[in-house]
Amino acid sequence: MTKGTHLGTAHGNSKRASLYLRVSTASKTPHDSNTFNQNPAVQEQPLRELIAQRGWQLHQVYSDRASGAKERRPGLDALMADARRGAFDVVLVFRFDRFARSVKQLIQALEEFRSLGIDFVSHQEALDTSTPMGRAMFTIIAAMAELERSVIKERVLAGMAYARLRGTKSGRPIGRPCVIFRRDEARELRDQGLSWRQIARKLGVSATTVRRAYKDGNESQNPCHKPEDRVLLHV
Repeated sequence: MTKGTHLGTAHGNSKRASLYLRVSTASKTPHDSNTFNQNPAVQEQPLRELIAQRGWQLHQVYSDRASGAKERRPGLDALMADARRGAFDVVLVFRFDRFARSVKQLIQALEEFRSLGIDFVSHQEALDTSTPMGRAMFTIIAAMAELERSVIKERVLAGMAYARLRGTKSGRPIGRPCVIFRRDEARELRDQGLSWRQIARKLGVSATTVRRAYKDGNESQNPCHKPEDRVLLHV
């Protein structure tokens, strides 16, 4: 579902608040084809009450009927587009998982809101970046997410280093395998007038590999100097 109806702008110093609602199914009840199984009003009502308590002005309601795992959601896309245009000052959601499909997406959105000067409020988690405590909570969440990324990166690098030294479970080496063929034979074939493609077919390698071997005589001196390239050896 796309974004809701525009509901007005702020008056005076009151903040313009927008709501984002999402229910995870678009199916309807079997006894009534006009009634959805999940009702976004369950999320909307407490958010409207919170806006009234704060004295904010309701700017707009954005909503989606879609799985949280979906990459693109029309309502969320519209919310982010309006945020970048400075259409409102604060975003309210009922719960984190109604807004973001992952911690990574949540942190990225909160970082963007902060850069735009937009506050974020989650009703159920009591996170409110418009308050000092809320900003401190966000800093902690961001730090934990960064720590998680660093730990994962370190584990991947450690695993690759271990596999290079001791091999993988499958017995296959890490990286591209070495390509071994006679460089002098490639030169002889080239001198006979064969094309790069014809030489490559005879030697069982790619034309790019043959061309590189022919032009770069230093490659064979250090066959595994560049793991990302094909390795060329004399035999």
